Amino acid sequence: MASGVAGSVSVALHPLVILNISDHWIRVRSQEGGRPVQVIGALIGKQEGRSIEVMNSFELLAQAEDDRLNIDKAYYFTKEEQFKQVFKEMEFLGWYTTGGPPGQADIHIHKQVSEIIESPLLLKLNPTIKQADLPVTIYESVIDIVNGEATMLFAELTYTLATEEAERIGVDHVARTAPGSAENSTVAEHLLAQHSAIKMLHSRVQIILEYVKAVQAGEVPFNHEIMREANALCHRLPVLSTQNFKTDFYDQCNDVGLMAYLGYVTKTCNSANQMLTKFNVLYENRQGFSNRRIRGW
Repeated sequence: MASGVAGSVSVALHPLVILNISDHWIRVRSQEGGRPVQVIGALIGKQEGRSIEVMNSFELLAQAEDDRLNIDKAYYFTKEEQFKQVFKEMEFLGWYTTGGPPGQADIHIHKQVSEIIESPLLLKLNPTIKQADLPVTIYESVIDIVNGEATMLFAELTYTLATEEAERIGVDHVARTAPGSAENSTVAEHLLAQHSAIKMLHSRVQIILEYVKAVQAGEVPFNHEIMREANALCHRLPVLSTQNFKTDFYDQCNDVGLMAYLGYVTKTCNSANQMLTKFNVLYENRQGFSNRRIRGW
């Protein structure tokens, strides 16, 4: 660690990154039978001068050689090409991992990342400690002279949490719809209100349509005032077919679909984690019972 070194950049961290890292660590730990594991991944976002905004992340593959991890760069370049197709305005900012303060193993990985991008960030999440603040620390690498040699050290950076409206809605929805919670999220209440309004609009449009059909069939007398209002309403409908309306409509549909998909993925991961935990407990109890039978025989 570089003591007394002020950070050269300001960092804004989005909660989606923390959720991604936590989900990555829980999945890998469940696959490894619950033992402590270290995961690594890439950070992406935007950088404007000395301001960095970490907005998203994705996982990286690594192979262990001589108790050290080597990043699979071919996999990274494939993932980079994919996220560039979706997030054209974002760029690779650094990498993340889990555990305590950075050590020599982290420096070894950081040097590999430095071959891809100059001055990458390092984000460390320590999921094993319990504290009031977020167990998240962000570092930048600096070169300092130690014992007459140039040595890479990590300088801690201060960061702020930055959220967008879609993220706040998604986080609130995930938190309130977790197993054991009886609360409805804000987005669920909003969608229920929207659903009720659409049902009422549909019923009223259906009444107007049935009235027009009844007039055409001669079942009810022709009323000029009502027909003028229905005609005026029909002439307003093409306004909703403009390009601006379509763009806003599709953007909102994508946001709602992404939010629902995030909720489904989170619930599925939680269910899978509970199933794996129960399976491990059952497997350990069965192994212990088999060992006792062998010793008794």
